[in-house]
Amino acid sequence: MKDDRSLEGAWALILGAASGFGEAVSLELAGLGMHILGVHLDRKSTMANVDRIVEAIKNQGREALFFNVNAADPDQRREILDAFQKRAEGRGAGAPIRVLLHSLAFGTLKPFITESEPESLTKAQMDMTLDVMANSLVYWTQDLVRRKLMGQGGRIFAMTSAGGARVWKTYGAVSAAKAALESHVRQLTLEVAPHGITVNAIMAGVTDTPALRKIPGSDRMVQMAQAKNPSGRVTTPQDVAQAIGLLAQPKAHWVTGNVICVDGGEFVVD
Repeated sequence: MKDDRSLEGAWALILGAASGFGEAVSLELAGLGMHILGVHLDRKSTMANVDRIVEAIKNQGREALFFNVNAADPDQRREILDAFQKRAEGRGAGAPIRVLLHSLAFGTLKPFITESEPESLTKAQMDMTLDVMANSLVYWTQDLVRRKLMGQGGRIFAMTSAGGARVWKTYGAVSAAKAALESHVRQLTLEVAPHGITVNAIMAGVTDTPALRKIPGSDRMVQMAQAKNPSGRVTTPQDVAQAIGLLAQPKAHWVTGNVICVDGGEFVVD
């Protein structure tokens, strides 16, 4: 059964809301009438940007409830949802969260094999990367469904990348996380379909974000993408946000279980 309700007045939960894709999607969905529940992890030096995003959301007449915490920490996840659930119940809102975006880009960029052990990836670093960038999607979804904060008409999006199936020096742990994330998307699609919720992975083209700039050789990645894209440019966060805005609409209820490329045909070659 499809849900024909508009997005007006519903909430979007954005994991990684303070920059890159998370920022762009927050602003796009606010423009479509949604309130934003944002989770981010920022130091004092970058909080001014968070304040700017919150102000931009409020200027559109929407609520912005932001938490500066580690989205992969189970206790902090519980505290956020407890606070939000109490707020929602006070207003008599049922299943108020219509969109979940998983856009967490916090992982280790270290090679697997080096001559010196301290330079190599460790078990703790591998575990952390997969937990934050892949497994946390499952745990947030579990809590949303169990608490009945998301139901019929819900949309879950997870940001993946071509790196999940391609090789780039130092990208090994993140690549493994992206591959796991796509597997989680397929499994979640099966398990939340009876609740009327869709799940899709969004594979953006090479995009100039703070996360990309942390990858050694990212300048070369940008050059390659520009050369291979029919439009001669890289993807922007706004390109991705607009696509998610479309897929969040009720008429996209039959689009689920996919890895959807939002790259402008980046991998087209002569």
